[in-house]
Amino acid sequence: MELLVRASITHLIASTVIMALGAAAVTVYAIRLRHREKFLLWFGLFSFLYGLVLISRNSVFRLAFGEPRSAGLYAERLVALSTIVPGLLLFEEFYGRGWRSSLRWLLWSYCVLAVAVMSGVVHRSPLEWILFPGSALLVMVPLVLAMGYITGYRPPPVPNRRLLFAGLLAFFCTFSIDRVLRIDLGHWRAGVEPYGFLCLVVCLSYVTARRVLADDRRLLSLTDEMRAATRIQEAILPSELPQLEDLRIAVGYAPMTAVAGDLYDFPPAPPNCIAVFVADVMGHGVPAALVASMVKVTASAQCGDVRDPKMAIAGLNAMLCREARQQYATAVYLSLDTLNGVGLYSAAAHPPPLLWRRGKQSLEVLGETGLLLGVRPNEAYADSEFSFEVGDRLLLYTDGLLEAENSAGESFGDSALPSFIEERQELGAEEFADLLLKEVLEWSSDGTRAQQKDDITIVILDIHHRAAIKETIHSMSSSGTSAPVRLSR
Repeated sequence: MELLVRASITHLIASTVIMALGAAAVTVYAIRLRHREKFLLWFGLFSFLYGLVLISRNSVFRLAFGEPRSAGLYAERLVALSTIVPGLLLFEEFYGRGWRSSLRWLLWSYCVLAVAVMSGVVHRSPLEWILFPGSALLVMVPLVLAMGYITGYRPPPVPNRRLLFAGLLAFFCTFSIDRVLRIDLGHWRAGVEPYGFLCLVVCLSYVTARRVLADDRRLLSLTDEMRAATRIQEAILPSELPQLEDLRIAVGYAPMTAVAGDLYDFPPAPPNCIAVFVADVMGHGVPAALVASMVKVTASAQCGDVRDPKMAIAGLNAMLCREARQQYATAVYLSLDTLNGVGLYSAAAHPPPLLWRRGKQSLEVLGETGLLLGVRPNEAYADSEFSFEVGDRLLLYTDGLLEAENSAGESFGDSALPSFIEERQELGAEEFADLLLKEVLEWSSDGTRAQQKDDITIVILDIHHRAAIKETIHSMSSSGTSAPVRLSR
């Protein structure tokens, strides 16, 4: 009798350790939010539930707290039947779904049978023996392995495969010993199975810990690479803005991720002229940033004559078609002759530049455009000419500005941008760009977190000095006249 009590106490300690390891694994998963690596969650749930079953059936535990009543027995059976689910999901993490998802089919079959047992459709019978968690593992897992081997299924490579196999073998052997000794499943008594399962848990803990550490090392490496990519992309953007006596320039830039597919540049231009290039590579993240770097290099090589933007756009298109097939981008190349008040631009499916004409108090859309970059290598593009006056403001941007949506599904470009341009016309270029970027980011926020869905680039060109702005606004205010805003093309 004393030996049985000691054995039960030892088993209770082992069961508690198993349960504690499971709880720790679930806690680590919740804290680290490793939603892409479910094995830590399944391992924790499997160990916790199995340890709970062992504790609830321990004779010392029942002696201290009494035999469970009908509700307690029902809960115990439910936990016992549920244990196998995270166990099989854990096995799936290492083995895969098997031949034609055979493991997933067996998992669903087990769930159906477990529900049948719990609902009373199937009463006490040999089926309950099969549905016992350890029994189900030893029946279903070998079946999946055999089917996979016969059909030629090859699981993904698993580190420390031998150690994991040793733990499974220890659990199989101890489980078999208990069954050979005919331990009554209805009135379960302590055997050697808990020690086998503890051995399996220790092996799984080691394998899981190694996998988590390996993932952390890969994540750290990726983080370093992303930082390097961010620095490289910052290097391809202009480090400073051009300085012209009769022009004020400002830029707003908000990538959706660490790196972006948006690009802007100011190619070299003759005196009293400025060239502006804005592009938006389709996609996000590192792939788009790599293509953007290619576009930057090509744009620099194509900027020989800023008076012919269509040739620069055509060169970019030929490069994408040749060097980055099935990669697409939009772009606009614009040049201004501030001495003569003439502008020239060429666009490839890019959102049209907006020209705010202060004297007329109207917003003009420069909407002439061509085909998306990267579709046809010999596509021809055209130049479009426009005039501007002192006091006008030119806005170039990517579609992230227009397509930002609020919680009501309203786009910023349709609902807020025209009025913003009119109401904030008195601001200088830098203040205007900063406030516009702030407004569009707040527009696409739900009040608690940003909902930015695309990179945003804004380039502002003011064709006058700050003193001229104030003088114009003051004269309009003194005369009491204010023309209504118009959107013209």
